[in-house]
Amino acid sequence: MSKNETNQQEDDQILRQAQDNEELDYIDEDPLDIGEILSSWEIPETTEFKKSKKWYLYFIVIIVALLIYSYFSSNPLFAVIIVFFTIMYWILEKKETTALPFAIAEDGIVIGQKFIEYKKIKNFYIIYQPPKIKTLYFDTSNPITPIVNIPILDQNPAEIRKILLQYLDEDIEKEEIPTSESVGNILKL
Repeated sequence: MSKNETNQQEDDQILRQAQDNEELDYIDEDPLDIGEILSSWEIPETTEFKKSKKWYLYFIVIIVALLIYSYFSSNPLFAVIIVFFTIMYWILEKKETTALPFAIAEDGIVIGQKFIEYKKIKNFYIIYQPPKIKTLYFDTSNPITPIVNIPILDQNPAEIRKILLQYLDEDIEKEEIPTSESVGNILKL
């Protein structure tokens, strides 16, 4: 079996897994309407950071300081929000990261169970500074998630760029990761 046939079978398998789940959004509700899969790989659902005991100590000190502040400022709602945030963070921290299928197709991209049409994507850019940063970014028209980032992992960024240029414009002015992601990386959140 040739490499292309093997890759096509893997692409078809990833798409079938996504199609089996009825929550996948399709164009016109037709699962065949996404076109041929041009590239696919699995991505982690979330980015995991190694955190030292020192990081956890700082986290606890900040939480306690915020709770003390809420007490002295007579703001119990703020204390409830801090406790809620801490519990939610702890739950998400303990949750195991799962792998999501990602595919670049003729009519858009598939991320897990979500299909995004190219007409909903303004442009893309790749930040490739191995080994630390290897990420594909999509600027979308969605105000809730305006930037979608996809880890490239072991994929060839030149090949991904070549495929996407057929459908989207590239923002060549972007050379750094978004500020929100930088802050998240620094804080290890």
